[in-house]
Order: sequence, then C-alpha cells, then structure tokens
Amino acid sequence: MSRFFFDDRKHLINDAVDGLILAARHQNLTRLDIDPAIRVVARRDWDKSKVAVISGGGSGHEPAHAGFVGKGMLTAAVCGDLFASPSVEAVLNAIVAVTGDRGCLLIVKNYTGDRLNFGLAAEKAKRHGLKVEMVIVSDDVALEDNKQPRGIAGTALVHKIAGFAAEQGQSLSEVRALAQQASDAVKSLGVALQTCNLPGSSDDGRIKPGEAELGLGIHGEPGASTIHTQNSRDIVNMLVERLAPHVPADARLAVLINNLGGASTLEMSLLTRELSRSALKDRIDWLIGPAPLVSALDMKGFSLSLLPLNDTFEQALTAPVETAGWLPPVPSGEVHTQPHPLVRDSVEAAPSEEPHVRALVEKATSTLIALEARLNALDAKVGDGDTGSTFAEGARDIAQKLAQHQLPLNDAAALLQLIGERLATVMGGSSGVLMSIFFTAAGQKVAEGASLPDALQVGLAQMKHYGGAAPGDRTLIDALQPALDALQQRDLAAAAQAAEQGAQATAQMGKARAGRSSYVGRDNLEGVEDPGAVAVAEVFKAMSV
Repeated sequence: MSRFFFDDRKHLINDAVDGLILAARHQNLTRLDIDPAIRVVARRDWDKSKVAVISGGGSGHEPAHAGFVGKGMLTAAVCGDLFASPSVEAVLNAIVAVTGDRGCLLIVKNYTGDRLNFGLAAEKAKRHGLKVEMVIVSDDVALEDNKQPRGIAGTALVHKIAGFAAEQGQSLSEVRALAQQASDAVKSLGVALQTCNLPGSSDDGRIKPGEAELGLGIHGEPGASTIHTQNSRDIVNMLVERLAPHVPADARLAVLINNLGGASTLEMSLLTRELSRSALKDRIDWLIGPAPLVSALDMKGFSLSLLPLNDTFEQALTAPVETAGWLPPVPSGEVHTQPHPLVRDSVEAAPSEEPHVRALVEKATSTLIALEARLNALDAKVGDGDTGSTFAEGARDIAQKLAQHQLPLNDAAALLQLIGERLATVMGGSSGVLMSIFFTAAGQKVAEGASLPDALQVGLAQMKHYGGAAPGDRTLIDALQPALDALQQRDLAAAAQAAEQGAQATAQMGKARAGRSSYVGRDNLEGVEDPGAVAVAEVFKAMSV
C-alpha cells in the first residue's frame, strides 16, 4: 500500500512547486508559465546583470533544487518528474529565460539523464548566442572503483559556492572554476534503514529489520553493502572512516549532515552529537544542518558530506542568502553547559506526636493496604489492574514512617506536604502525581493560615486543574469532591456518607472522560464502580468510625 499523500499523480509535481513558491519566506520566487510539462522556478528579482546559476534534476530531493533558488545561490531550478531528469526543452527554456550577456553555469548531479539533457540544452542555448558552461558533481564515494560516481548531497555545497561567486559579479569562467574546485573537493556517503516510498508503490522490504544499507542512491538504488547494525555511533564512525581517506589529512572541514527525508529530528540531533565525538571532531570548523537539503523523498537515512576548506569556500558558505531551503553554517565546538545547583524540593519537618492525627493516618493507610486486591480486581475490569497496588504502595510508605515516628503529626501543613512528597516518590504513575498535587497544595494553603477543610478544597481544585478531570468523569473526584464539600459544612461522618454515594454513582456512568477507563467501552464500565472513587470512600468511612 502506498505511503504518500497525493491527489492526482499527473499534477503532483506542478502542485508541489506551486506550494513551495507560496510558502517561500522571502517571497522572491516565480514559476515560468510556459507549458505544464516545463517546471522552472526562478528568482523574481533577477535582472541578468550577473552570471546565472541553474541547477535541477528529478523532483523528490526537496528542498533541492527549487528551495535553493534565491539571492546568493541559484538563479533558477528546473524540476523534472519524480526521480526523472527534466526534458531538454525545459532546461533550454530556463537557460534562455534567465541568461544575459554574462552567461550561465549549469550545475548537474552525475546521473546519465541529467548529464545528457542539461548538456544538450547547453549546446542548443549556444545556438541562441548564449555562453553556457556546466559542472558535474560526483561526490558519492560509496563505490570505490566506479568511474562515474553519483552526485548526491554535496551538490548543495557546490550550489552555495557557485551562487556566492556569481553574486559577487565574477565572470563565467571564474564562477565555473570555483564551482569545479568545490565539486572536485566535496565527498559524501549515505546510509539508510528504509528506502523511500513512491506514490502508488510500497516499501519493497529490501532492507531487513536490524540492518542498514550503506551507500544507497538518492533514488532508492541499492547500496554498496549491507551492514548489520542500527547503532548510531557505529554508523557515524563507519561513514567517517570511509570518507576520511578522500580528503586531505590536515584539511579543516565543513560538514553537511543531510537528512534523506525520513529520519526524525531527534535522530538527526543524535547523529550530530555522534559526529562531534568521531575521529573528525577536531577538524570540523563548520556544521551545515542537520537538515534535509538533498533528500530522497521519505528515505529513513542520512548522509555526511565533507568539504575541505579554504578562505574562499569559507566566505562563500557563510555568506547570507535569500532561499527557502539553505541553512547557514554554525561553528563547530563543544556543547555549552552552565553549572547550576541541583534543586531539591524536600520537606524538612521535625517528627512530632498527636494521638488523634496518628489514629486517622493509621486508619487511612491500613484501609488502603487491605483494599489492594479488591481495587486491583475492580481496575482489571475498567483499566490496567493496578490501582490497588498503586494506592497500597503509597500507604505502606506512610504507614512505615508512622510506625517509626517520623511524621510531624502536630503540624498539619508539614504533614500534608510530606505526604505529598512521599506519594510522588513511591506511588508512581499519574495517580501518585495527582495525589501528591492534592496533598502538597493543601499543605501549602494550611501553611498560609487556611483551615484544613478549606485547604483540602484548594488541593482538590489543583488536582482537577492539572489532571483535567471533573465530577461526572468517572474518577476518584466523583467521591472526593462530595466528601470534601460535606466536610466543609459538617463532619467526617457526613463526608463518609457523601463519598460512598459518589463512588456508587460511578457504576452508573456509562462513559469515563479521564484516566485509562476513558479508553474502555460502555459495556465494560456498566455496573462497575471506579476503583479510585471506592478507595476514597473506604478511607473516609474508616476515618469516620
């Protein structure tokens, strides 16, 4: 099954080109309206007073090539169909449209279709009296003995350097010479875990799980070899090891970290960190990316391109541009860190005794411990079966501290906040955090001088605010809120009765709107009380006796 968003395959590229132009942040792009089969994206601000720089090729490598059109980079890009070279006619029209007396440089990746179609278009343009030169980029080092290495992501660096030279007003021969120098110097190698998906097709399964393909082409062509690892550090080190012999040993480097389209931002950041630990770490002056610059649709992979630096290349790479796709280089260096003291939000309170409070805490904890199996059984019907164990774990921790006389029983504010701290530590999951919020917020309010019933209402409000649940959502709040409302007006006995009624009401609620029960159907919920509400009701019942 195809994994590709598209409407009409026939209009796919035309519509995508229009979308790129609409979204161009500098609003400086135009599409030449010649024929639907000719897709040329050009600078709106071009006046033919300088050497034109044109590139292009098959679509599917975005932002290459149209995303590099703009001041300081390409003058125009010719977009073919997916992974197919544009026609000779399309290239010729692009040349004629943007080339003035200063001439035009074509930058082409080393694929037969591109070489032939751009080459023939260049010869035809010469018959129009235009000066046209061509540089062919062949930066892929995957196949050691290949006499025709492919052009891949390093092409973007050649675009940038040639565009800089043209923007400076250099002659066609000077622009061509600098572009050729960059093309000869840059070396690239890619790796992928999955090949790309074309519209109407599906993954062919060529790359097996747990494997990666080294040196595959940007059109999904099979790679040079299969490697049996997906380890990020091992793969980066392998690419570095194979690329390093192709650049001078003492050269300072700019490195392009290119996303082939399907690697996540997280993975690309990880791979950048791995590069900073590699054998090249002390030689890299500039990082470009990580970003998709010359992609292969949604191929899950990346490539590295190494460019040995000189003063001109460095000036060219760092010069500003007005394009949609280029990312300015950043200086390579160490990860910046700033020392900061560890913040520990621990409650410091001296243990103390208060018999009535001790009795209440003892009843609450022993009740929850005894309820463990019953609550788990209830939760197995409507959730993941661990509510009883979660509440019991918290209760056991508080009970142990009670038995060891470690609780500030005559200081309500400190006791509530200490309970909140412990529950967040030992209960785990969302239940532990919610109960911690309840006790912590209530304890802070008591410390500010509020009465205990009023403070517990504040804790409940914060639990509802952060947890997102409300009465009627089939959670413990359906028992806790009526209990605290009754406690505020009357006593523990009234609170216990209200809590029990609230818990029983949850059995008639056909839809849960919060917690894991919200993923369970009506048939599974009907007649089953919410385990958290039952826990609350049983605790209030025990404390009221």
